[in-house]
Amino acid sequence: MASACPRPLFLSFPKSPAPPLAVPSKHHPSATASLSVSTRARAASSSAPSPSPSPSPPADGVGPAAPTRGDVYLGRQLAAAAAAGARARAPEEDAERRRRRKEKRKALAKKTPSGVACCYGCGAPLHTGEEGSPGHVEPATYDLKKRHNQLKTVLCGRCKLLSHGHMVTAVGGHGGYPGGKQFVSAEELREKLSYLRHEKALIVKLVDIVDFNGSFLSRIRDFAGANPIVLVITKVDLLPRDTDLNCIGDWVVESVVRKKLNVLSVHLTSSKSLVGITGVISEIQQEKKARDVYILGSANVGKSAFISAMLKTMAYKDPVAAAAQKYKPIQSAVPGTTLGPIQIEAFLGGGKLYDTPGVHLHHRQAAVIHADDLPSLAPQSRLKGRCFPANDTDVGLSGNTLFWGGLVRIDVVKALPRTRLTFYGPKKLSINMVPTTEADEFYKREVGVMLTPPTGQERAEGWCGLQGVRELQIKYEELDRPASDIAISGLGWIAVEPLGVPSSDPDSSVEEEDGDSGELHLRVHVPKPVAVFVRAPLPVGKAASQWYRYQELTEVEEELRPKWHY
Repeated sequence: MASACPRPLFLSFPKSPAPPLAVPSKHHPSATASLSVSTRARAASSSAPSPSPSPSPPADGVGPAAPTRGDVYLGRQLAAAAAAGARARAPEEDAERRRRRKEKRKALAKKTPSGVACCYGCGAPLHTGEEGSPGHVEPATYDLKKRHNQLKTVLCGRCKLLSHGHMVTAVGGHGGYPGGKQFVSAEELREKLSYLRHEKALIVKLVDIVDFNGSFLSRIRDFAGANPIVLVITKVDLLPRDTDLNCIGDWVVESVVRKKLNVLSVHLTSSKSLVGITGVISEIQQEKKARDVYILGSANVGKSAFISAMLKTMAYKDPVAAAAQKYKPIQSAVPGTTLGPIQIEAFLGGGKLYDTPGVHLHHRQAAVIHADDLPSLAPQSRLKGRCFPANDTDVGLSGNTLFWGGLVRIDVVKALPRTRLTFYGPKKLSINMVPTTEADEFYKREVGVMLTPPTGQERAEGWCGLQGVRELQIKYEELDRPASDIAISGLGWIAVEPLGVPSSDPDSSVEEEDGDSGELHLRVHVPKPVAVFVRAPLPVGKAASQWYRYQELTEVEEELRPKWHY
């Protein structure tokens, strides 16, 4: 008997399947209920009417405020012109950027490569070529030191001579140094420092207080760029006895503000007595912030002596500075002793100290005299003013001429009967006064003999003479203080006092004040490239603290003014 076959079952599915949902796990039976709830919630939200967005007002306005077709056309034309201008300027801007990058690479390339060994005394690259030139070393010594990796401890032959007092020049130009060989020009030394504009560094600028105007680099930003500057005044130990450094500091700050140089601070220092050196070190440690420190200044301003004083002071607490004292730069009276940047490991916390070549200024006396006469321009002890006329004489200055060595001649054309000139400078230069009518003959007869430098008949015959002449009209307003200073670049200064000579008649000053026009007329003769500056009187000596007047400043001016320390 045949068995009946069971009928198959047919299942129906919806034509449009539901959106894929997460498959519920068989371990969580509640997943099916939550799935159905979320599906119903989605359907309810989709069926609810959505709020229509609020229409935003047109940007150009509507009605009367709507732009016309001409406005639209003009706007499109201006936009197209601006885009075309930007495309046209793009090549020029790219060319300017390329030019700046090329200039930076060229400037940085002038920095002495780290692989080149240099003399630690002057910074000149070591070589075995021309004998007697800067950086020259005997071949046997060079090979021995190179074999033992000790070239950093080598002193060239020129520096050895300088350390024993010989005057070996190495920088020429601007009327130059006739003695010795000429190897490097002043322009080349300036080019060597051009890379500082592109370095992140702290600049320490040095100025000689005895030759403040002559040693002051007026275009310091050409070397420093935007780097911060700390101003250090050197050789304050040479100022006359009983000088109040408070007055000197205020005078220096006022001069710096007048020159529109922005500096962090001003420090009065002496490398010989170590006055103010600790304050400079503290300022450097605070401001350098892991940057290299560059000592910058004009030639013979005392950079190498300042570095030696720094290392000596730092050696008590810093073993790195103590080790650096063994190989420190050479000190000499010859301008151009340092010929290249000298790297010194001086800081325990990082950053290097660089002694840089002195910037040669053609308007200083050192640029015109013989190398053997250079020591006579450098004061060796505390300055003492030499007054003319003296207190015990009745000779007036009007109609007379004063010679300061063979380098300066001052004709007094018009002055009060008690006018006095006080000379501050090297003691080796004698001062002589003769009538102006006899001055020309006296100079021709005595130059090289009584009037030195130049020293000797041979140098006097080749002397350029006092060709530069400057007429000075010096006005005075107060008779109880100097009217001004006449600063001779590279030599010193002359204080002009309208009533400097004491008088036994108490009413004479009133009569002189009423009877004169309040103006002094002087004629100054110097060698042609040498500069003459007229400035506010430098407050030196015991009496200066009585006549010097501090500037009256507001709180804002006082806050913006650089502070001075000693």
